[in-house]
Amino acid sequence: MTGMLEAADVTRSSTRRSAPPTWLVVALACAGQFLVVLDVSVVNVALPSMRADLGLSPQGLQWVVNAYAIAFAGFMLLGGRAGDLYGRKRMFLVGLALFTAASLGGGLAQEGDQLLVARAVQGLGAAVLAPSTLTILTSAVPEGAARARAIATWTAVGAGGGAAGGLVGGALVDGLSWRWVLLINVPIGALVLAGSMRWLVESRNGDGRRLDLPGALLVTAGLGTLAYGISQTEAEGWTAAATVVPLTAGLALIALFLAVEARTTAPLMPLGLFRVRAVSSANAAMFVNGSAMFCMWFFMTLYAQNVLGYTPFEAGLALVPSSLAVLLGSKSAPRFLPVFGARNVAVLGTVLAAVGFGWQSMMTPEGNYLTEIMFPGILMMLGAGLTATPLAALATSGAAPGEAGLVSGLVNTSRTMGGSLGLAVMSTIAATRTAGSGAPGALTEGYALVFRTGTGVLLAGAVLMLVWLPRGLSAKSAKSAKSARSAKSSGN
Repeated sequence: MTGMLEAADVTRSSTRRSAPPTWLVVALACAGQFLVVLDVSVVNVALPSMRADLGLSPQGLQWVVNAYAIAFAGFMLLGGRAGDLYGRKRMFLVGLALFTAASLGGGLAQEGDQLLVARAVQGLGAAVLAPSTLTILTSAVPEGAARARAIATWTAVGAGGGAAGGLVGGALVDGLSWRWVLLINVPIGALVLAGSMRWLVESRNGDGRRLDLPGALLVTAGLGTLAYGISQTEAEGWTAAATVVPLTAGLALIALFLAVEARTTAPLMPLGLFRVRAVSSANAAMFVNGSAMFCMWFFMTLYAQNVLGYTPFEAGLALVPSSLAVLLGSKSAPRFLPVFGARNVAVLGTVLAAVGFGWQSMMTPEGNYLTEIMFPGILMMLGAGLTATPLAALATSGAAPGEAGLVSGLVNTSRTMGGSLGLAVMSTIAATRTAGSGAPGALTEGYALVFRTGTGVLLAGAVLMLVWLPRGLSAKSAKSAKSARSAKSSGN
């Protein structure tokens, strides 16, 4: 271990002279995260147009989102570990190149199946890219108040992708076609790729271990099969073989994944890592919150277009205030952490989001914009922003240098894995309530039930966090934050 740390110090010393300014590293890392989140929000606005053009079924429409999310979640841990072993810059570039190429393929797709394959490849690229964005950032910024601000910026910029995606995506669908919501990633990705090749400095904590590819395949296959089984309940019911078989197979694959991880010498997800309370509790909270939060954009977009008759651009514009609210929450959270503690800020954000979900569940087919979209959306996303920053800070605060990429990957994996399974469950709940009817009243009832269910999930998550999360960041983080605040006060 001492030798590894000394080697890491030598590497840092040799690269310090050529290292770019910290703000530039943070900007490039955040740009990569922006692309990953932009793709989700852009696609949400375009879903009705995709369905009409490619003849997708309601279940197929769900998989436009879940094909990306499941590949993203399943290979995220592999991407994080690859960054640790082979270099964060290298994996950032590989993931970004793959993501950009898949965006081009999706934008040119002529069949629904082609689009779904491109979305899955996009998810794989994002899985390699996303852990490196956070690890590059945390490697460049010392632990403490400065890192909390950098993580908040990373979270806020990612949320900004949601705001830009809804608005820009709506304009692209209305002015050109749904294809451009994917093609827009190509010039942005090329620009970020060129800047990253020029300015990012390589870093790694390789120890000669191999990547756990079997583990990545097992967890991805298990998650995908489980989500497929859940989606089958809409048409087949819970007791039909078409539902029971994939559900059973998915659970078996996940159990096999855990067994493999317990025995392999270089596991993708070292189970011992979950003995650290901050890591296990923060990731559990991310999973629970993600299962509700991930669905918000999907169902709000469908409600705005399918029930209220908004155009794609109008739907994107309608969701801008809620997207800006998550920016405000993310940027405000670091100010509250030293005063109230990470646990209390996370609980407060979750409760605030639950209030928004409860308000949204009272939607009607007539849909007054202020009271049935804007204000509840602001509460939901303000709470999401307040919650994400302290949970990410808690999960990564105690990570060893060699596990930074892994823990960063776990944070995103937990949120996305919860979101993909949550979307499968929530879509089934909505479809069961509507019973196949496309009438505005029936659709509204289905969407409202989804938000009532999300309210309960978030309240349960708040209780989980209150009981399980540690009271604050590590002592080192608290000391650093205190020193930074003192220095700032002296400077003033």
